[in-house]
Amino acid sequence: MDAIVKNFPVLDDTSGRPTQKEAEEAVRVLLRWAGEDPAREGLKDTPARVAKSYREIFGGYDLVAEDVLGRTFEEVSGYDDIVLEKDIPFYSHCEHHMVPIIGKAHVAYLPNGRVLGLSKIARVVDIYARRLQTQEAMTAQIARAIDETLAPRGVAVMIEAEHLCMAMRGIKKQGSTTLTTTFTGAFKTEPAEQARFMTLLRGFK
Repeated sequence: MDAIVKNFPVLDDTSGRPTQKEAEEAVRVLLRWAGEDPAREGLKDTPARVAKSYREIFGGYDLVAEDVLGRTFEEVSGYDDIVLEKDIPFYSHCEHHMVPIIGKAHVAYLPNGRVLGLSKIARVVDIYARRLQTQEAMTAQIARAIDETLAPRGVAVMIEAEHLCMAMRGIKKQGSTTLTTTFTGAFKTEPAEQARFMTLLRGFK
């Protein structure tokens, strides 16, 4: 079954986003709810630090993947075989508990006359990771952004990640890994291309 891809709006200062002061007050409320005293010495600056760190951690809402992917290269000397970028590390947050997801992404595509700068692929992974996520949606979003912007013959994305919402709370199963994939174009319709992607992942060091 194909994943449902959610389009996240890019927020600006007129979108109703709370102010820095309001964000800091929200952190103070949570500290009090947890049983802490926000006024004690060790926590006095915590609300400001948390608000600042959230701006960075969730910076993906302020970026558009299609803008990052906008520049491509056509001088490829006829190269039309698989391009694979493996083991792209990322940190995200589960949208259900706002607890970290730590993992790595593997992204491949089959060029159709144009290629991307390799840093662009890693930046797209980072854009979607720096939002509240489910792993399934993030996998599909990365594939869709590359597929729609580059128009390659196919895109393959695999994500392996540990969800700390399973390790720190609830079932408390440390070390378990979740794997998700999305395939488009030739990777979806041609089993040989999909198998080649998986083989390269296992053999590419």
